[in-house]
Amino acid sequence: RQANRYNVPRLAFINKMDRVGADFNRVVTQIKERLSSRPLPIALPIGAEGAFRGHIDLIKMEAHVWPVDSKEELGSKFVVTEIPADMAVEAKAAQNFLLETLSAYNDQILEMFLEDQPVPTEIVVSTLREATVKGKVVPVICGSAFKNKGVQALLDCIVAYLPSPLEVVPPVGFHQKTGEPMEMLPDPEGPLSGLVFKIMTDPHVGKLTYIRLYSGILKSGEQAYNSTRGIRERIGRMLQMHANQREEIQIGQAGDIVAVVGMKKVATGDTITTENVGVILEKIKFPETVIGVAIEPKTQADTARLSLVLNNLMEEDPTFKVRSDQETGETIISGMGELHLEIIVDRIIREFGVHASVGKPQVAYK
Repeated sequence: RQANRYNVPRLAFINKMDRVGADFNRVVTQIKERLSSRPLPIALPIGAEGAFRGHIDLIKMEAHVWPVDSKEELGSKFVVTEIPADMAVEAKAAQNFLLETLSAYNDQILEMFLEDQPVPTEIVVSTLREATVKGKVVPVICGSAFKNKGVQALLDCIVAYLPSPLEVVPPVGFHQKTGEPMEMLPDPEGPLSGLVFKIMTDPHVGKLTYIRLYSGILKSGEQAYNSTRGIRERIGRMLQMHANQREEIQIGQAGDIVAVVGMKKVATGDTITTENVGVILEKIKFPETVIGVAIEPKTQADTARLSLVLNNLMEEDPTFKVRSDQETGETIISGMGELHLEIIVDRIIREFGVHASVGKPQVAYK
């Protein structure tokens, strides 16, 4: 629904083809029926469950097979061979379905398909890219990510069929004072605009502010303007995050996701820009909380620390709320569901080392 709402092109990778119960065709049907999407398989699995060996590329009509003894290479090498004889008919039918679907978007393919002529690969790829970027179809491939089988094809598909920022509608912001719409083109030479999409408290570094840069350049040590709050902030250390590894960088530019250390008054959804631009990007809307439980520290020593930790968690997660019940004196934490609150309580105890117990909120009878 979110991808439809924001016109985000997508492709589907059917994972875990080597697991018990794997069924490629069933998943394709579910994508169509449950997600009301238009899946278009561009690969077929060779075998399934324990017999999964590789996949057939329906565009080039060739088979990519992983050697049985490729465990030490973690699926990095595969062999390109001819399509297995027992799958030739199925592969030809799947390719015909692919070409038939694409013929609706390209008259050249339609003519060649009706006249039973071979369609050049370049035309198929360019038409499929065009249809994917417009959101008309969802290319479907398959593999087993844990063993790196099919991951190469996935990366090739991302490059071949998904758009670059220059091909999609640029994000629209609004002028801080006049409210006029402003297009932020994905250009490092353009004015600075970035969206704070996540705040995280790291035990080693402190408060990390994740910013997605839409245009312009952000430099470490310079002043930036938070147009949502109307305040200036100094950009301290800037990090590029690689899962749990961090790399210090001096400059971030349009298209980058950077983590900034030491920003004080900032919240998820704020826009970082320069004062003369004064753009505010679309604000993130968060749903109201649905469930609440009471929380209390186990010892007096934990009281002050619990309050601090709850404030940090609220900054991190805007769907998490803390309030004090005046009638019972209880501290109530609210979230999006039981699991949400369970994870937060687990983090309070494990990550921040604060001992607290939770229970159901009491009704204050008078």
